[in-house]
Amino acid sequence: MRITQRAQRVEPFYVMELAKAAQTMAEQAGPDARRMIYLNIGEPDFTAPPLVQAAAERAIREGRSQYTQATGLPALREAISGWYAQRFGLSIDPGRIVVTAGASMALHLACLALIEAGDEVLMPDPSYPCNRQFVQAAEARAVMIPSGPDQRFQLSAAQVEAAWTPATRGVLLASPSNPTGTSIARDELERIARLVKSRGGVTMVDEIYLGLSYEDEYGHSALGLPDGLGDDIISINSFSKYFNMTGWRLGWLVLPPALVPAVERLAQNLFICASTIAQHAALACFAPESLTEYERRRAEFKARRNWFIPQLQRLGLDVPVMPDGAFYAWADVTRLCDRWGIAMQGTPDHPGGSWALAFELMKRCQLAATPGRDFGVAEPGRYLRFSTANSMAQLQEAIARLEAAL
Repeated sequence: MRITQRAQRVEPFYVMELAKAAQTMAEQAGPDARRMIYLNIGEPDFTAPPLVQAAAERAIREGRSQYTQATGLPALREAISGWYAQRFGLSIDPGRIVVTAGASMALHLACLALIEAGDEVLMPDPSYPCNRQFVQAAEARAVMIPSGPDQRFQLSAAQVEAAWTPATRGVLLASPSNPTGTSIARDELERIARLVKSRGGVTMVDEIYLGLSYEDEYGHSALGLPDGLGDDIISINSFSKYFNMTGWRLGWLVLPPALVPAVERLAQNLFICASTIAQHAALACFAPESLTEYERRRAEFKARRNWFIPQLQRLGLDVPVMPDGAFYAWADVTRLCDRWGIAMQGTPDHPGGSWALAFELMKRCQLAATPGRDFGVAEPGRYLRFSTANSMAQLQEAIARLEAAL
């Protein structure tokens, strides 16, 4: 059977490949072996709170499972608009909001609506691997620009200007970012948006971790940029992270008004609508009781960050930029690789650095973390991503095992 070049260009999602390896290793160890600690997947250990679960059950009992509009339940779009007003002080017209089957569908729709074959989209290196695959699926090319710790692993306006060519369509940013947990400073984001607009381009911002911001300096939405810049932003968001609904597959887009009809047509034809049950359940996310619980959980995520990252630093795994959001620690493992005799450079079939180290950690510590191979090409072997979306007890045990191995 002939496989398309489009499909063959899509690289493996190494986060999931490593997760399969960790699961296999854990199963082969037997029931009496020490249990694997999974700090590799970016999924909250919390699940949907009680009111959300009850709303889903009620929708099923009452038979509210028919298709919705392609743009989503009007009540849910209103509720999302209200959250922007309550949390960020922003007035977002519900008509600009399109509910989608997760942030993945949101990104896919945005790319299909805005990107032509042969276009280029500028992205920071490192960045979430699937984002560049959405660009590629639209027959365009993701241009990865090395963005180091001195700029918080984020693009600068100067880099965007230097990399812009006649083929450039725009930028795809993430703030806070996966894998680094860092956000773009507001003034830098404004400079990027102004530059892109002056070139007739588009600014897409992945904001799925925005609800999990911990510092007032960075906890802002690109939709609030001044002088009408926010009205031109394409913002991607999700119920997965802050709202703890990963498997419910529900997200949303905030679009410039002129783009909504095109995205609606695409959604009608490609997806029909997001899960109706998930949409009815998500309405309960915005109840005061649920929002109080989400804020309690956000404080717990922050406490985990505040404990875990200094412990990594103490053990020689440097985290060069303290994450201001999400639940990741992007650690430089150069010293640990040197200590364990792991070459930083390997071969395509046997990568060195953090990839090899990840397997050593599974063997020596029964600890799964994610190597940098997924997130870019500039320094894939230098960094390892730990997810702190796990209980404090599990994080403490992970540090104890790592310390014993050292």
